[in-house]
Amino acid sequence: MHVDPVHTALVDHLRLARAEGVGPVAWRRLLGRYGSAARALEALPGLAKTGGRSEAPRVPSAAEACRELEGLRALGGRLLVLGQPGYPAILALLDDAPPVLSAIGEVATLSERAVALVGGRNASANGQRMAATLAEELAAAGLVIVSGLARGIDTAAHTGALRGGRTVAAVAGGLDQPYPPEHADLQRRVAEGRAVVTEAPLGTVPQARHFPRRNRLIAGLGLGVVVIEAAPRSGSLITARLAQEAGRELFAVPGSPLDPRARGSNDLIRQGAHLTETASDVLDNLPDHPSRVGLARAPLFARAAPEGFGEPGPAWEEPAESQATLVAARSQVIELLDASSTAVDDLVRRCQFSPAAMMAVLLELELAGRIETLSGARVALLAP
Repeated sequence: MHVDPVHTALVDHLRLARAEGVGPVAWRRLLGRYGSAARALEALPGLAKTGGRSEAPRVPSAAEACRELEGLRALGGRLLVLGQPGYPAILALLDDAPPVLSAIGEVATLSERAVALVGGRNASANGQRMAATLAEELAAAGLVIVSGLARGIDTAAHTGALRGGRTVAAVAGGLDQPYPPEHADLQRRVAEGRAVVTEAPLGTVPQARHFPRRNRLIAGLGLGVVVIEAAPRSGSLITARLAQEAGRELFAVPGSPLDPRARGSNDLIRQGAHLTETASDVLDNLPDHPSRVGLARAPLFARAAPEGFGEPGPAWEEPAESQATLVAARSQVIELLDASSTAVDDLVRRCQFSPAAMMAVLLELELAGRIETLSGARVALLAP
């Protein structure tokens, strides 16, 4: 019986991405250390045990991964793997780029010049008109409009973009779970108008914990983010922060100081976001490439993606320290961390262990579920 090595490698990459405790940074480090997803999967239980986990992490079986791929194909979608053809080049620049994406539509659109439009769900009529007009004019100028398929500003942005050109929706749940449910037809039209993309596997019903990942996708797919009517502590401001961390250009439409829905976007303008009233305000200030600011935050941990299925990944330097020293390093890291995030560079300076030792220790602790790796090369201790 013929075994397709490319399909086998695709299944292995998907299994590793869906494995319990394996986040985007750990996925890259595992491929860098072991050279292939198959070898990384073999090593995963031992690494997690070394980090302090009592039970092996849950890893989907090959059959489960195949069923996910088959279901995706039945929808007319495909899986995009970091470092492989079709994966959005601009997204791959992020230090925590998603290992795999599920997409439906014309996936090449995900790599074209784009800008994101985000804002409140309970947007005013004027805010929605502004979003639709901006999206239509920016799309007509050749930009792909990225948004999140939510009610309010997102809906207006997608609708306007479909009139003017192309749009992409980044969603929180599985591609077979449109959210909100009444937007099933809008999701279909966006897929026909270009593409819908998600990090979530099929069958995932969106929950609050899924939306930060969706916001990261929205921020990462564009050269900039335009915020319209964002209240304080809203998800749109999270997207704006992620965009700034990723070196994207930030724009905000001003609103009435008497309208609480505009306080967040007005604050962004005070903090340096481009005041945006017309499409020209975006077109005149949108760069050709992302700023390098915010991208090279992890000099100790290379962000290079694996170049081919089954091929060696980025170089991994095994620590020269003894096992006893690594045990001491793990203990010191746990003592120094708490629930607030700490920069990895600061942690290394305080611990005085080699970068290679810290890379090994942090990987083991993440796989054991004892720490969380955050964007911007930061880590935080998880509650036991």
